Amino acid sequence: MTAQKRSCASTLVQAGISILKACKFVGIGRATYYRPERDWRKADAAVIDAINAELKKSPRAGFWKCYGRLRFKGYPFNHKRVYRVYCQMGLNLKRRVKRVLPKRVAQPLDVVAQANHQWALDFMHDSLYCGKRFRTLNIVDESTRECLAIEVDTSLPAERVVRTLEQLKAEILCMILYTAENDSERSILLMKALVSA
Repeated sequence: MTAQKRSCASTLVQAGISILKACKFVGIGRATYYRPERDWRKADAAVIDAINAELKKSPRAGFWKCYGRLRFKGYPFNHKRVYRVYCQMGLNLKRRVKRVLPKRVAQPLDVVAQANHQWALDFMHDSLYCGKRFRTLNIVDESTRECLAIEVDTSLPAERVVRTLEQLKAEILCMILYTAENDSERSILLMKALVSA
């Protein structure tokens, strides 16, 4: 950054502007303009070697971890010099920013007051006295809050869940067909809903 400003000021001086005005315009002091350029790689060779030695052991170490290890080893470099060299070497890592998920619009849940219209599945787990863990699958009717089925096992794979739902669907269909004589219109509507699902 300073080298760019100095070259800009020297260009302005070559164009015929005085050194004082050129330095004011660019934003550097006259001492910086007159100071001879030096290669930072030669001047800070000891710092570069120390940083490279630390980064060979742990390449993903950040600046403060690297600086702390250098101080622990007894190097006399202060943190400003080490940070300047660290940045000039292009080692400064981007800070990890936590991703902010978009906010969901809260919508009320619609519960239809009709049996077997909507079921809720819930997995729970617990452990026995001996320490063995088990899981339960609870299927609840949303409108009547009736527990339709509970499957208990040490593991409940997807095939088991699908099989339980298919069995439950067949049982509900049989119940609807059985009670079709009492309430024919409602039962036919429920049966159509289950068949189409």
